[in-house]
Amino acid sequence: MSTWGVVPAAGLGTRIQPLAFSKELLPIGTRRDGETERPRAVCEYLVERMLEGGATRICFVISPAKTDIMNYFGGQIGNASICYAIQPDPSGLCDAIFTALPFISPEDEVLVGLPDTVWFPENGFAHLPPRTFSFLLFPVERPELFDAVLDNQEGRVYEVQVKAARPSTHWIWGAFKLPGQELAALHDLWQQRERKDQYLGTLVNAHIANGGYVRAVRHGETYVDVGTLHGYREAVRLLSEEGKHRRGIRIAA
Repeated sequence: MSTWGVVPAAGLGTRIQPLAFSKELLPIGTRRDGETERPRAVCEYLVERMLEGGATRICFVISPAKTDIMNYFGGQIGNASICYAIQPDPSGLCDAIFTALPFISPEDEVLVGLPDTVWFPENGFAHLPPRTFSFLLFPVERPELFDAVLDNQEGRVYEVQVKAARPSTHWIWGAFKLPGQELAALHDLWQQRERKDQYLGTLVNAHIANGGYVRAVRHGETYVDVGTLHGYREAVRLLSEEGKHRRGIRIAA
């Protein structure tokens, strides 16, 4: 059994363009490489959290134009092997995630997050239960910009409100974990629904309506979407605060 980290990175990033490179490589903060201080790409934060969560293999889902991500990461990071899956057209998050499915066995665990986000705690994936489809939830000030997750007292998800104008909660999903077998079942459901779900939340609602179980874990503390200039500034501020007491991370002025 392997633990996969799936990084959907094929999107165009229109909210923060023009850039001369993939938005996932937007430099934010620095890292130590021996005695040398180097810029850090935003998607490194997600990969770091996947490794912290036990990932032994990373799959970047990229478009044909995003070879700079391949050049940046290569085939290995830490003890994890890296592979790349090509999403010919950016057709939504569901399509991106399922593009990685041929690499994943039913018995594998799968971690999924968004590569243009920064969140804490770094060990968030470790708090998600094994062999269970589970969302890592974060409190945010503007949940209408995200997928808000409604759950009961036992932590069972009963609805995902996708970019609702007035969501019923300020808790959103920022990452999730599930078995490979359940990822394949979600793919089958997506096919049955004629691939109409671009957002994960609508597909999860259909999964729940069919009797599927999804767990909510409210262990997230802070979450920033770096895909806008406002979000980028917020991430710099957040990392500056966190970096004051974290060795190896320093935010350049």
